[in-house]
Amino acid sequence: MLQILLEVTYFIGMFYISVVLMRFILQVSRADFYNPISQFVVKATNPLLLPLRKIIPGWRGLDFASLVLALLLSIVLIIVITLTPLSHILPLLGLIVTKAVLLMLKCIINIYQFAIFIMVIISWVAPGSYHPGAQLVHQITEPLMRPVRRIMPPIGGLDLSPMVVLLVLFVIGRALSIV
Repeated sequence: MLQILLEVTYFIGMFYISVVLMRFILQVSRADFYNPISQFVVKATNPLLLPLRKIIPGWRGLDFASLVLALLLSIVLIIVITLTPLSHILPLLGLIVTKAVLLMLKCIINIYQFAIFIMVIISWVAPGSYHPGAQLVHQITEPLMRPVRRIMPPIGGLDLSPMVVLLVLFVIGRALSIV
């Protein structure tokens, strides 16, 4: 029973951490915040993020409060999941913070991989779609795709940049798993 509760806790925790990191990604990619999906992300993260923003200001358009919140939530999640007694947490704090940062990076990579897969599927099924979700996925993935497209333009109408970006993300994700 405890294992099931831990797995549900992990799922809910990772979902919320993903939503918080999604907010950071939306800001970095300058996505449309009037998009219904963006509005969900903002409303879901505001209760914890707004108080933290009073302490941690943004810098050059980057919302560091959302990164700090994701890091804090990752640390709490790791502590809860490992169920380490409080007396043993302090010596392991460096390891816990490192694991939390790696967890956040893996989560960001997963968000981008998922968004690129969705973008590819949308380009096959409904190219030029004006659905709010399709626009948001395009806005999120474009900052990663643009540099690759400059180096490797479409060949015969076939854009191979998603494959290159997915390969790079996969390699980075595997490297993070080894660490």
